[in-house]
Amino acid sequence: MQANLAVGFLELSSIAKGIEACDAMVKMASVTLARATVIARGKYVILVTGPVGEVESAMRAGRELSGKALLDEVLIRNIHAHVLAALDKRRPVERLEAVGAIETKDAIAAVLAADAAAKAAFVHVLEVKTVVPGGKGYVTLTGEVGAVRSAVAAGISAVDAGRLVSHVVIPQADGQLLATVGKSAEK
Repeated sequence: MQANLAVGFLELSSIAKGIEACDAMVKMASVTLARATVIARGKYVILVTGPVGEVESAMRAGRELSGKALLDEVLIRNIHAHVLAALDKRRPVERLEAVGAIETKDAIAAVLAADAAAKAAFVHVLEVKTVVPGGKGYVTLTGEVGAVRSAVAAGISAVDAGRLVSHVVIPQADGQLLATVGKSAEK
């Protein structure tokens, strides 16, 4: 299920330049500022969403203004709706089936992995964390074991090997993990 939205990320080494780039991006195009925050090691991450052309224009403005402070940039066209819904929050689930987790060295790689995983198989994306101590990111998901294996394989394939920390698939997750990798759905 694609959201018919593009998502653009910029990661900068300077907080001040990040704030300035963020301002330029939202002034340049009709985008929604979904996140602009300081992450580990004094880096600044900007996330904008909107129609593809608008996000491309915003990214161009941010990139030009960032100069040498730009560390990374990613544009995801037609991001999966579950990835947006799970961005830095947990999506509720009644029970866990198989559980998959992909851990990355940075925030942007986690979103790339989550999008590829969600598009590859019918799974429930539990959370996509982009603000983790040490600058890491991770995605957790649940579903039928074969689907989770396929999703995790697609997710790790979408990330450069140098940006991947670890990944796991737990075929029959214990229900107690629900407290750490998902929340019970509201009744």
